Amino acid sequence: MRLRSRSAFTLIELLVVIAIIAVLIALLLPAVQAAREAARRAQCVNNLKQLGLAVHNYVSSNNALPPLWGSFANPGYGQPLDQGGWPLNWAVSILPYFEQANLYNASNNAVNGGAWDNANLVTVSSTKINSLICPSESIKTGPWVATAFTSYHANMGGPASNYAWTGPIVPMNGGYSGVPGHANIPEEAGSGTTSNLGSFGFESVTDGTSSTAMFSEALVGLNGYISVFPGTNPNALRVSYQTSFTVNWDIGSYQQAQQFVQACQAMAGTTPPTNPTQWSGACWDGDHAGTLHFNAYNHTNTPNGLSCVAANSWGGPPGGLNDAITATSLHPGGVNICFTDGSVRFVKNSVGLQIWWAIGTRNQGEIVSSDQY
Repeated sequence: MRLRSRSAFTLIELLVVIAIIAVLIALLLPAVQAAREAARRAQCVNNLKQLGLAVHNYVSSNNALPPLWGSFANPGYGQPLDQGGWPLNWAVSILPYFEQANLYNASNNAVNGGAWDNANLVTVSSTKINSLICPSESIKTGPWVATAFTSYHANMGGPASNYAWTGPIVPMNGGYSGVPGHANIPEEAGSGTTSNLGSFGFESVTDGTSSTAMFSEALVGLNGYISVFPGTNPNALRVSYQTSFTVNWDIGSYQQAQQFVQACQAMAGTTPPTNPTQWSGACWDGDHAGTLHFNAYNHTNTPNGLSCVAANSWGGPPGGLNDAITATSLHPGGVNICFTDGSVRFVKNSVGLQIWWAIGTRNQGEIVSSDQY
């Protein structure tokens, strides 16, 4: 009888097959991860478009853009609130326009109401709104109330050293002269030294609604004081860093703004973050002139740069009008921006500083085309 030999893999053949499979996995895994990030980024774009549409519907009803924070007894007008803790803000005012009318009706808009008002703490301030959170955000528990965090911040303007409050979402003028600690800022004392505060509509966006940023992203802050040093650590974009640079406001100086940005970008790698570090995105429904990191940002430092605090910061680590409160995200290479016309575009980290400043202001006369960013 002839014996039939049994075919089988040799050890070398088996190792070659394993090596090929490993190479294929190594090639496919980044592609899968990129596809997933593309889907998350698309959802982020959709979230911002919903905010833009809600603002347009708000303007149609109130003839004014929503205030950064303000009186909601008469939406879009009146004096700003500063009583209580962290007055209710722009996000609350547009709740009815992105299918959150019940939550809006549950909010306490009394004079002493605010995000940490007892009535609001058990309702709006404890409610998680998924459409206010970027799907790429890796932090799932907020640094204040666990469910109250947000990824989307309103643009309050370009560098304060030129002119403060030049964005489309700003506080309403007046109402601070009797509040301790506030009268030292002319804009908030209502002294009339600037015309950038107040209630206004799209007609005041004279630089063009298609070239004026209205919302962008910011990474959620860390829970508690954690020593994250500047450099390659991505958590450095979640905190703020103290500088020794003094930033004045309303002095018509882009030169001072450029020097501030240079000081921020040259931050030593051993610089510890300011304490507390947790304010970025901490509270979607409240805001305050000294806690602007909650859900506001400005066009001082370029996207995904550090957030830096001026030596004379009015707000300190939570963010004031003369600090660099920077747009940040986990999207590779840049951030999503919702412009005032409701369109959403991706702006790269490499955008020119002057172009970034220009799209941050509504009324400074800059001419910017979309091919410049």
